[in-house]
Amino acid sequence: MIQRTLWILVVVLSTISVRAQDELVLLSPHWEGVRKEFTDAFQKDYLAKTGREVDLKWLDVGGASDILKYIRSEYKNKPDGIGVDLFFGGGTDPYIELKRQGVLVSYRVPDDILQELKTDLNGVPLFDADYTWYAATMAGFGIIYNKVVLAKLGLPEPRTWADLAHPKVFSWVGSADPRKSGSVHMAYEIILQAYGWEKGWQIVTAMGANVRGFASNAAQTPKDVALGEVAYGLAIDSYAWAQVREAGEEMIGFVMPEGLTLVNGDAIGMLKGAPNSSVAEHFINFVLSEPGQKLWLLKQGEPDGPQSFELSKFSVLPALYDRVGKRSAVKLNPFTWHSDFKYDAPIGSARWGVVNDLMGTQIIDVHAQLQEKWHQGVLSGHADAVLIGKVPIDESQAGSLAQGWRDPAVRNQTLQDWSAFARDKYGAAGVGLAQNIPVIIVLFSGVYMFVFSRRKRR
Repeated sequence: MIQRTLWILVVVLSTISVRAQDELVLLSPHWEGVRKEFTDAFQKDYLAKTGREVDLKWLDVGGASDILKYIRSEYKNKPDGIGVDLFFGGGTDPYIELKRQGVLVSYRVPDDILQELKTDLNGVPLFDADYTWYAATMAGFGIIYNKVVLAKLGLPEPRTWADLAHPKVFSWVGSADPRKSGSVHMAYEIILQAYGWEKGWQIVTAMGANVRGFASNAAQTPKDVALGEVAYGLAIDSYAWAQVREAGEEMIGFVMPEGLTLVNGDAIGMLKGAPNSSVAEHFINFVLSEPGQKLWLLKQGEPDGPQSFELSKFSVLPALYDRVGKRSAVKLNPFTWHSDFKYDAPIGSARWGVVNDLMGTQIIDVHAQLQEKWHQGVLSGHADAVLIGKVPIDESQAGSLAQGWRDPAVRNQTLQDWSAFARDKYGAAGVGLAQNIPVIIVLFSGVYMFVFSRRKRR
């Protein structure tokens, strides 16, 4: 009996001994590789600096758009805190909106870190003036494409967003649902700002008609392009470069449309009522310091770089690019890259929900009807992007609606009106598209087998 009691006591004590002394709770859309590399590196850094062990608890509620909805919903019920320390990733627009709602905490990083950061990149802010958020890394937005598929189909390599709106690329475009993915939402918002609201919606709607189907996450589209399931796709640079690295530059390309896109911050910020605020401060410091930034930038296996996954993302430290030289996993220094396009972050963040719901009601939820309308126009030689590109509100109305978009009554009534608008515009789906699906499938299957055989021989 005594031996059994002692054995139980040893088990309990051993369990306690391996349990970390501190904890950090994060909401993040970052993929497994980012979570693994930053968990491992931060635990070592935290132990060295504090003498204490820490567990990182990553909460997964979806992409940035889903996280933004989650945070808003949770704070309605628990205004003093939601049991989460940090929001990590998802661009910068959600952080601007969350600051406006008063749920981000100001934290000024130490001077030795702050002095290494730039305030902006081509006019796009890289940290908040009140220190409620910082760009932890950056992302470039562009088009990934499969060179083998394009050659087989006789399609051109893309140079602008409008190339994905051409009738010839019908069913060969890939995209995630912007209501679920913050990076894809950002790509569509960039198009709206780069071309202007009216022309932008013409392009976005025609592009939506050309999309084969809307994936639930942004990482899927680059994989579909690499497999030859689609020829073009919306992608952030790191996802695209991962496929280029795997399949080879002779097969996969990536372009950031000149003068029509930007490199934008991918932020981190502490939430109000963070239960582990001191640990959160340590993590923010680590992420923005050189050891943390090297995880984004360096090739896998470098002594001070990522060990299990290559992240291939930009550093926010301008001087780091020259320091690491050829050890860098990325091919572009964003601080020497220039674009004439000026993105308006406050406008983008304010109308985030409005644009998502317009995309939903006018394109994604009526995708079959939209494709039918577009396809009929293609077959008749009268594909009219101006006709199908009209949306129920203009830009000024979008700005006005954004102010009260969190009011359920306003939003629900507006969504009903927009859905009716889309039904009237497109009508019921007919048989034109269905009659041509077998042709599309046969063509797709031939190209897919060609691409797959190429990949298999590599």
